[in-house]
Amino acid sequence: MLAPTYADLEVARELPPDFCSVADAERYTRRLATGHYENFNVVSWLLPKRLHQHFYNLYAYCRWADDLGDEVEDPQRALELLNWWEEELRACYAGKPKHPVFVALAGTIRACDIPMEPFSDLLVAFRQDQTVKRYATWVDMIGYCRYSANPVGRLVLYLCGYRDGERQRLSDATCTALQLANFWQDVSRDLKIGRIYIPLENLHAHGLEFSDIEARKFSEKYASLMRDLVARTRALFAEGTPLAASVAADLRVDIEMFSRGGLAVLDAIERAGYNTLEKRPSIGKGTQAMLLGRALIGRMRSAGPERQSENGGPATKLSTIGANHHAGAQAAATPEAVDASYDECKRVARESASNFYYAFYLLPEQKRSGLCALYAYMRLVDDAADEPGDVASKQRGLSRWRGLTDAAYAGDTSGHAILPAFADTCSRYSIPARYFHDLISGAEMDLTEPSYATFDRLREYCYRVAGTVGLTCIHVFGFRDPRAPDVAERLGIAFQLTNILRDLRADYEMGRVYLPQEDLERFGVRAAELAGPVSPKIIELMEFEAERAWKFYDEGVEIVGMVEQDSRGALFALARTYSSLLAAIEARGFDVFSSRVRLKTTEKFGILVRAQLGAWSEANVLEKRDRDRRRAGRTVRGRRAG
Repeated sequence: MLAPTYADLEVARELPPDFCSVADAERYTRRLATGHYENFNVVSWLLPKRLHQHFYNLYAYCRWADDLGDEVEDPQRALELLNWWEEELRACYAGKPKHPVFVALAGTIRACDIPMEPFSDLLVAFRQDQTVKRYATWVDMIGYCRYSANPVGRLVLYLCGYRDGERQRLSDATCTALQLANFWQDVSRDLKIGRIYIPLENLHAHGLEFSDIEARKFSEKYASLMRDLVARTRALFAEGTPLAASVAADLRVDIEMFSRGGLAVLDAIERAGYNTLEKRPSIGKGTQAMLLGRALIGRMRSAGPERQSENGGPATKLSTIGANHHAGAQAAATPEAVDASYDECKRVARESASNFYYAFYLLPEQKRSGLCALYAYMRLVDDAADEPGDVASKQRGLSRWRGLTDAAYAGDTSGHAILPAFADTCSRYSIPARYFHDLISGAEMDLTEPSYATFDRLREYCYRVAGTVGLTCIHVFGFRDPRAPDVAERLGIAFQLTNILRDLRADYEMGRVYLPQEDLERFGVRAAELAGPVSPKIIELMEFEAERAWKFYDEGVEIVGMVEQDSRGALFALARTYSSLLAAIEARGFDVFSSRVRLKTTEKFGILVRAQLGAWSEANVLEKRDRDRRRAGRTVRGRRAG
């Protein structure tokens, strides 16, 4: 067995000898947990005393593993020490604990019946840190968090007496968000040890390279990148929010403080102007006290009688997690307030007179009300981005809606008249919060990105402002096929590409050019030409973009047959309406400049009648002038669309 040399590590100070007494071992873990700096305390004074020592012991294990990986300069030596640490873990599970941390931890493992897997999973991440210094994709990064962060949350749940999969899922979202928040906070620190946790694909999406991060070049591009990453992280925190309401009252504040502390880190990043390259944003003691106070107020407001959960652990009356895991979102509003909120949402939707609103009438009452609530929310977010004022004031308006969204998912719907209905809809149909955060990120892109270099970047925008609409709507429509979200996203992108082609001139006059720069260059079109009139080069460009849109329609239209029967007519009407718009653009020879392309009232009425009477089939959902000419993936003058 390896003879470890870790005497110089901070965690090894005042370490008792191997095979020490349990009392000495527990004194050491307590001192380590209460003396090491963190953004928030390992435990608060509200945590039941019976759990304090267990939390100290768990923290000591994690702290040691982290320091063995991060504080040892030689990667090979760090790997050897991590392997030794796992040997100590296995010895502990074999009933032969030696190291003081494991002498203390052995009692926790027995008392809480904790499996070894989450402990060993953590070591996978710390080993990975020795060999992987960069990540190519967001998926790769989330995969890392699966080992570096999520096991900690699951271990905490074991300490609290919870073992069910649903709470573990919510915990995973929170822990991944915490890990990501730390990454964005610690960019400057991680650079010192040669690590960059921001994925390359996210850097590229904002016109950056790893070399820009290494050079610590703060710019608007970096601010835009960090704004995007913070938004993604907020969405994960929102997804995990119901966890605190699902545990016993005497545990709730401490569980909630994990999320509040992480969100406070994100707030600090925003206050610093997203410049984490030059300075590490931190949370002061005053902020920690404020967070604890807010959590206490929330606890007092939501206190209620307890019952036993299905797995033997305590649960509150709000912990109806499962198919409807956002139930806590409804707690703050009375039935009368929710009804009044739905009325307000219907008013907002009705006054917009959009294509979406007319299709709502084809749905059952409850689903129609739900879509009105979603539409009202999205309308108001859009208005926040378009209101008069400078970019900074608009960004503040969108940040306000992020906060209102998180609050609504946490149970506070007092911020706006539409929120009780919005929260009720999201709870009733189990709509993930991340879709709304992605939607807001799309609105933010309109403020900071007036043009797009590539279609990949435009597609990201289309996903955020339109794909998310499809994803939220299908939760109301109802679906079982696991492919449905991907298919719905594609149809939403097709809708947005249609809007972009229809509104070329209006968007250009607002300073926005959505068609990718790479496509303009391919067809020799200058941005100014998008103001019209139509020309041969414009026609070629728009034929190419229309072909791309039809491909997304062809790939997305399958969603009509995937949703519940009572929702198919409404979805048919939407797909038929938007594809008819694209067909009308083609029929006019792509002249979208002389007047706005619209469907006649009689055309819209005919679509609604067909949908209502069921006089349609899944095979003829799309309106196309020439099906044979417009096959998905055909070439336009030798240039392939897609």
